[in-house]
Amino acid sequence: MKARLAALSAEALARIAAVEDAAALEQVEQTLLGRKGELSTLMRGIGDLPPEERGPFGQAVNAAKQALAEALEERRGEFAEVALRAELGDVRFDPSEPAPPSVRGHLHPITLVRREVERIFTGLGFDIEDGPEVESEAYNFDMLNIPAHHPARDMQDTFWLESGQVLRTHTSCVQLRAMQEREGRLPIRVIAPGRVFRNEQQDATHEHTFHQVEGLMIDRGVSVADMKGVLAMFLSRLFGAAVEIRLRPSYFPFVEPGFELDMRRADDPGGEWIELMGCGLVHPHVLRAGGVDPEEASGFAFGIGLDRVVMMRYGIDDIRWMMSGDPRFLRQF
Repeated sequence: MKARLAALSAEALARIAAVEDAAALEQVEQTLLGRKGELSTLMRGIGDLPPEERGPFGQAVNAAKQALAEALEERRGEFAEVALRAELGDVRFDPSEPAPPSVRGHLHPITLVRREVERIFTGLGFDIEDGPEVESEAYNFDMLNIPAHHPARDMQDTFWLESGQVLRTHTSCVQLRAMQEREGRLPIRVIAPGRVFRNEQQDATHEHTFHQVEGLMIDRGVSVADMKGVLAMFLSRLFGAAVEIRLRPSYFPFVEPGFELDMRRADDPGGEWIELMGCGLVHPHVLRAGGVDPEEASGFAFGIGLDRVVMMRYGIDDIRWMMSGDPRFLRQF
């Protein structure tokens, strides 16, 4: 087998020297060193050798491989040099011509609006919190007053993982982590922007991946009036004009009472009301799960869809553009 290896190496070096272009060189490389190449085939016969010959023969094969790889790289460099000389010799090539301007990247419209929301709330004394996108059932449902038998689970088509965890269906679970991290210390003022996931039928207004901002404020004596004041100020700054808001009773398991918040610009009193977010006072069960005594403190929470705000601001008529990655869409912002 040693003689066969030596002959194969000599023949391979001759083939490498004889190739006339880079494409042929790649073919030779596959024939010689590929998984089904000639050297690999030869190596598979090592088991037929006596034990004392296997080590030296394996070393000889590796040395041959190294020599062939160096010869291939040298020949590849020669072809690259020839190609470069041909390019430089082309009369159409002008090395003094300025390089074309680089193409600037663009922030996604969701990123733009998210940063604006964060600036507004940090200006109001809120912290920005983050949480895992792969969440436990306890944080995503149970501790938010949505036990396994609760009908509210049917409202959210959840992506369950084999581990028993879920892709979070809302950022509401971050409010629990924020409360637990602060161990009941008041006040608590946080927002939690991030991606959420629901197994929804995709159309112009529904997507399986979208973005929310959860907000939470807990202190002694927090009321619905405080919630209305904070949210009215936030929306006025976000939309660049004073707004009117109204609350309609609604059901969310983690707040009591719960509301849908509608908004319209104050300078357009006859304008159409726009349903914008859910909100309410944090349910006592959720406060206890987060380590806060509901007899001593209260708070409000809200959740707003960033995608919805982006669509309103930029006149986007199909939510699926957000996740498309289409540069024609992104270059507009």
